[in-house]
Amino acid sequence: MVEAPRSNTTFLHPTFFILTGIPGLGGARAWLTLLFGPMYLLALMGNGALLAVVRIDSTLHQPMFLLLATLAATDLGLASSIAPGLLAVLWLGPRPVPYAACLAQMFFVHALTAMESGVLLAMACDRAVAVGRPLHYPIIVTKARVGYVALALVLKAVAIVVPFPLLVARFERFRAKAIHHTYCEHMAVVELVVGNTRANNLYGLALSLAVSGVDILGIAGSYGLITHAVLRLPTREARSKAFGTCSSHICVILAFYVPGLFSYLTHRFGHRTVPKPVHILFSNIYLLLPPALNPLIYGARTKQIRDRLLEVFTVRKSQP
Repeated sequence: MVEAPRSNTTFLHPTFFILTGIPGLGGARAWLTLLFGPMYLLALMGNGALLAVVRIDSTLHQPMFLLLATLAATDLGLASSIAPGLLAVLWLGPRPVPYAACLAQMFFVHALTAMESGVLLAMACDRAVAVGRPLHYPIIVTKARVGYVALALVLKAVAIVVPFPLLVARFERFRAKAIHHTYCEHMAVVELVVGNTRANNLYGLALSLAVSGVDILGIAGSYGLITHAVLRLPTREARSKAFGTCSSHICVILAFYVPGLFSYLTHRFGHRTVPKPVHILFSNIYLLLPPALNPLIYGARTKQIRDRLLEVFTVRKSQP
């Protein structure tokens, strides 16, 4: 039995929680605003521009760019699910959030994180087919199949994350209303529960291992196939070109999984050695850094998108 600590005062079905922000870093609010504010702005502008370019330019209506548009839409949702509340806490201090809104935020944050991981796996599979079987690529990877994959990823994310808010909603009493975090993260809310939280803990651990673990293994397998195919190419120039088509995706993978791995390890195994403010800080960086960096990575390293963006801005600049 795992029992949350009890106190003399408990709250029966609280109508709201209070997000306190990052404990111990109240004096650094201005600096944190300068860190997270530009991140969110980059995420909005960059992913919005990518979506607009892919929609406007019919030559980009190809599976690779449709997957990129799916990633951009996911990034927009992920950044917007936490950044407004985070910036409000940094600017205005602790703020109340309605109970239902807290559960909704919990759902969207975790669902969109799972969605992002799934899209990265789909993009790895796309690159594996493009490099390993280039002649069959147009037949195997079609726009219709990309649409089915995107729909499947949405349904999977919803199905596996819905239990999070339901597992929290079953509890009637909470020992406090203050959530020492910047958003309604599942385990941060569970810490306030009065009752047996074993199911929440086990499901959270199982979901992390199942989603990230399976996706990482799939990505590793895809790049194993890519490496095998590239090493069979006859010339160094051909090998370099083949690897170059995957460089953007590799950068995006590192930007998503490296901070995520650090955040996960500190939360699960380093809670006694890593200060809580550091964990909360990195959990926010983990969710905001990839949406901010991904458009820059693909905009700088993908020729078709870079040329189209330059064409758009050049045309606007030349207009009177």
